[in-house]
Amino acid sequence: MPRHGIEQLQPSINPLHFSNYSLINAMGSLQETQLPEFEFLSKTTYIPPSWAAHLNPTPSHVFSLGHFPTPIHKWNLPNLPNNTEVYVKRDDLSGMQLSGNKVRKLEFLAAEAVVKGADCVITIGGVQSNHCRATAVAAKYLNLDCYLILRTSKDEVNKDPGLGGNLLVERLAGARIELVSEEDYYRIGRDELTNILKKKLLSEGRKPYVIPMGGSTSLATWGYIEAVREIQQQLITKGNVGATFDDIVVACGSGCTAAGLALGSRLSCLGAQVHAYSSWGDPDYFYDYAQGLLDGLEAALKATDILHIKDAKGLGYAINTKEELIFLKQIAEETGIILDPVYSGKAAYQMMRDMAADPTKWEGRKVLFIHTGGLLSLFDKADAVAPLLGNWRRMDIPG
Repeated sequence: MPRHGIEQLQPSINPLHFSNYSLINAMGSLQETQLPEFEFLSKTTYIPPSWAAHLNPTPSHVFSLGHFPTPIHKWNLPNLPNNTEVYVKRDDLSGMQLSGNKVRKLEFLAAEAVVKGADCVITIGGVQSNHCRATAVAAKYLNLDCYLILRTSKDEVNKDPGLGGNLLVERLAGARIELVSEEDYYRIGRDELTNILKKKLLSEGRKPYVIPMGGSTSLATWGYIEAVREIQQQLITKGNVGATFDDIVVACGSGCTAAGLALGSRLSCLGAQVHAYSSWGDPDYFYDYAQGLLDGLEAALKATDILHIKDAKGLGYAINTKEELIFLKQIAEETGIILDPVYSGKAAYQMMRDMAADPTKWEGRKVLFIHTGGLLSLFDKADAVAPLLGNWRRMDIPG
């Protein structure tokens, strides 16, 4: 399926059609000619959907980092309201070492970094930030150095952060880790912290490109505007011209993914109501942040008109109740879908609670749940999950 208005080349030779001898000859002739330019890890001119062409600014380029389109399939969740159908879009399978929804945003941010001639990137987040891990991988794809400012507790800020969860991938990818305490993070502010590091790198002759927390900018919002076009194409490919979803449900960690989905759904003919479940903070904060992203694109729309945001943080960011962890285990056992405990897990948990509390609101609706990934953060919860898992024994062997 073409992406961003650019046709993909199809291979002209299928090895299964050749004998061993003719395959060798065919491969030999291929080696004598120039290989095609492969789309993956390539920078191309971006062509927006016609229904979003009026937004300003429009990205000039996009860098292909992910494996798209991601699949959509029915999700057989237990205890749904009457005639409610839930489907899941598997952005957890977007590639780039399980980087989930971060890939779509980084495709546009990375392209801008390359266009601006950056030789390194800086970003900031929590010590188990999925975005920071994704940025570390994307940077190395582009041969850029990566600097991560990671927020941790004051008791841990002077210690080796270890290799749990996302930290293992970040450190394997060679990211430079800069730890700050939660107290300094909130006292100084994340923008000023990234600016301090940027000034230091500039003084050393480097060319840093700064990506804000969560990769959430008006430019990055295009990642999920583009995802809406992808969903439309998938519906058409299945022969369902005119078919659509009534609702889209997604976790909300910074507001960019939700804003892109809501904007794309409103401008296109998809027309689904977007429900975002926040993993921290309160809905008013995210409405304000999403409004800033929309204003940055001159969308002339109100976030409160196109987006429904609900609090799903529970005990707090990345803190889980026993009931939430039991839910993750139940969904994995019954459907095979592994949800992360920080974002999609909390969003799905709250969605199911809402359906149970008011089933008539959801009856007969077709719901698309966007799985935003985050699997690696589950490994950081291994000790909390372990008591729920008792399904092992030594095998009985006769004789």
